[in-house]
Amino acid sequence: MKQYLSLVKFSHTIFALPFALLGFFLAIYRLDVQIPWIIFLYVLLCMIFARNAAMAFNRYLDRDIDGKNPRTVVREIPAGVISPGEALSFVMLNVVLFVATTWLINPLCFYLSPVALLVILGYSYTKRFTFLCHFVLGLGLSLAPIGAYLAAGGNFDLLPLLYALSVLFWVSGFDIIYALQDEEFDRKHELSSVPVMLGGRNALRLSTVLHLGCAAAMASAGYVLLTNYPTAGWLSGIATFIFLGLLVYQHTLVKPHDLSRINLAFFTTNGVASVVLGSMIILDLLF
Repeated sequence: MKQYLSLVKFSHTIFALPFALLGFFLAIYRLDVQIPWIIFLYVLLCMIFARNAAMAFNRYLDRDIDGKNPRTVVREIPAGVISPGEALSFVMLNVVLFVATTWLINPLCFYLSPVALLVILGYSYTKRFTFLCHFVLGLGLSLAPIGAYLAAGGNFDLLPLLYALSVLFWVSGFDIIYALQDEEFDRKHELSSVPVMLGGRNALRLSTVLHLGCAAAMASAGYVLLTNYPTAGWLSGIATFIFLGLLVYQHTLVKPHDLSRINLAFFTTNGVASVVLGSMIILDLLF
């Protein structure tokens, strides 16, 4: 179990999970109903199964590439800790569990589950032919607040869409920063990424532009939240301010000529930003 959790980098679930929970509680507040804890559990399980499937499939598909990259050669499949067949079986198990759990939630989530799987599994192919791979990853994670909102019984609504747009810009931007580590390797092996296409300095500039887009979408979401959800107040405003402040902070950590603090920018800063935003707004809504 420890090896499989490492294979899918289970701790990285923290990026999208707070936004899924936020989408869930926004719908509960909007519908003015008691919290359906069984649906809440199903939302958590869907997040876990979907991310397990996506990450394990990515590791399975990239096993030969990872084996050539000094940074990734220690990953479980190239290191021989988990076989390709075991990884693929793990993917199929999680796909089945994800679809089955959406069936338990409601028909709409069940019918949309193949679309979600197409995005999150299809991402793994994109670096082979397009620099837009970062945006496909962002799109995959942006489904979290929308999917959870629909799971709680809501219809498509503006606020979860704005938070989804924020996630799209946010994740695309920080994935470009993370891809700077492999710029030379990707170029040598004809893999696509924004750093390969634009170079490190311009890639950082595009990441900044995307995070400005995230800030605009987040500010718009905050405005809609404060004007349409009466219990939302100063706590939600502080949460949004902290999230945007951490966006700015991560750009001070990474320079084109100095990637030594990229893990701090990628993992720690973004994880804290997501948890703070999601938990503080949910507390504001509930209490």
